[in-house]
Amino acid sequence: MTTTLVTGSRGKVGQGVIARLHAAGHSVRAASARPADLTVPDGVERTELALDRPEAFAAALRGVQQVFLYPQPAGINAFVEAAEAAGVEHVVLLSSSSVLGPDAENDPLAGHSLLVERALADSGLDCTFLRPDAFASNSLGWAYSIGRGLPIRLAHPDAHIAPIHPEDLSDIAAEALTGPLTGSAPTPTGPESLTFRDQLAVLAEVLGREIPVERISRAEAEEQMGRHMPAPVVTSLLDLWEAATHGPAPVHDTTLTLLGRPARSFHQWARENTAAFTRP
Repeated sequence: MTTTLVTGSRGKVGQGVIARLHAAGHSVRAASARPADLTVPDGVERTELALDRPEAFAAALRGVQQVFLYPQPAGINAFVEAAEAAGVEHVVLLSSSSVLGPDAENDPLAGHSLLVERALADSGLDCTFLRPDAFASNSLGWAYSIGRGLPIRLAHPDAHIAPIHPEDLSDIAAEALTGPLTGSAPTPTGPESLTFRDQLAVLAEVLGREIPVERISRAEAEEQMGRHMPAPVVTSLLDLWEAATHGPAPVHDTTLTLLGRPARSFHQWARENTAAFTRP
């Protein structure tokens, strides 16, 4: 039986991949820097793994044929060498659509994923690169303000994205590990282009109350976002969103086009996560 090592097992997508593989009868090993803290189905093995601590690689990879990998450039070359030595045959990488952008190697949003892609591409491993665009769950960044009735302050409220439901991405990742997507490089998106203003309108609908939107200057956005992330990332995001105001976001690979199953909508995600936007 093929054993799959899942890194990033604390994340929503990693948890979804573990659940799907386990339910289908596959052997799964969940990896985390703190494996004792993992919540996994009965029968799923836990193992310690941090990509910047290569001394744990051999034990985590023993008997593994496939890996679901989160992008972490620290230690990636040593990890690839350990995977090849352990007999790993296939790696599915959760990369990012940002690697397809111009000057990606110098972009702070794309650079770390691109480094991991290149290390894998230069190896002898079979690789599948999943390059999702925006996640529907990114809107949880508004939860604090929405829960307290505060306005959502945005420099580019009319920037278009096609947010993907994390469960759709888990479906696609599981299929890449078990089916015909092996060896491909899809760019998963949600089924429709929505502006930030559109997403907030959906959230207002499902919550049954108004969510005020306030347009702010770029300087104000830089100050606001800079409290939580490095300045180069702030610059990259604001540049991306400014460019995205000029028209609908492209809809690329969805569960419908890849798997023949309807894609989950942002509206569905919003209904499932109303509690996150309600102040305790």
